[in-house]
Amino acid sequence: MSSEIYDIGYRHYDGPRLGPGYATRALTLHSLRGIFGLGRTARSKIMPFLLAIIMLLPAVVSIAMMALLQQRGMAYSAYAVIMQAVIAIFLAAQAPTVVAPDLRYRVLPLYLSRPVAVLQYVSAKVIAMTAALFTLVAVPLTLIYAGELLIDLPGPPQTKEYLGALAMALLLAVLLTAFGLALASLTPRRGLGVASVIAVYLLSLAAVPVIYGTLLSLNEDAAARWAWLLNPFWLVDAVQVWLFGTTPNSEGGYPPGPAPALITLALIAFAFGVLALRYRKAAAQ
Repeated sequence: MSSEIYDIGYRHYDGPRLGPGYATRALTLHSLRGIFGLGRTARSKIMPFLLAIIMLLPAVVSIAMMALLQQRGMAYSAYAVIMQAVIAIFLAAQAPTVVAPDLRYRVLPLYLSRPVAVLQYVSAKVIAMTAALFTLVAVPLTLIYAGELLIDLPGPPQTKEYLGALAMALLLAVLLTAFGLALASLTPRRGLGVASVIAVYLLSLAAVPVIYGTLLSLNEDAAARWAWLLNPFWLVDAVQVWLFGTTPNSEGGYPPGPAPALITLALIAFAFGVLALRYRKAAAQ
């Protein structure tokens, strides 16, 4: 019996050890690029960039109104609520691309064999999806604000409302990311992930007017205001009204006080808990 030795060219790595922080940043950037289809096929870029262009259209119309009619168009505080369908489709289409492939092909143990813990892995995915959603809303808001400054409308620029809308866009991005990734991570199938996210959004969108109208018909005006909080977009709008005193984008307004903000924080914590438990289970398999 004879044996042979093959030289496969293996060499030890002698470069710098950049640590888990660098690995987490690299995973975040990789996930963010994947959300917009960068580094992937041309077909993967169609949906995110098409939705991003649609998000910009009301901003262009608002700037045209300011230039031609010398009056403001869409309010900063109303932008996300009015464009919620586009944002929800973006979330449903892209959230599964962030989590589903690693679960489907069971490469999570490979990531965790490096100096990346489950918490760092999940954090990278959350930051990437949050950044994408925030950019989707913040870019048109900033475009409108830049147009307002350049056109120089009568009166001072609405800087406070613009900054408040940016803050609420970030809060909305965190809330949508938490639930979107949690739902998408429950199945390794991308199609099922898309369906689950959009189904939950459509359910909340359809339930709100039905519950609100029913309670209103029973003369329960105070209780009817709580119905708007079943939808994440109106929930964050209620926080915006409480913090910045903006005009409510719902019929009848919202419950007064900090209750919407507390509900938002509780929902974010719950969704992140579900996401962490899901990945701890996946890592243990």
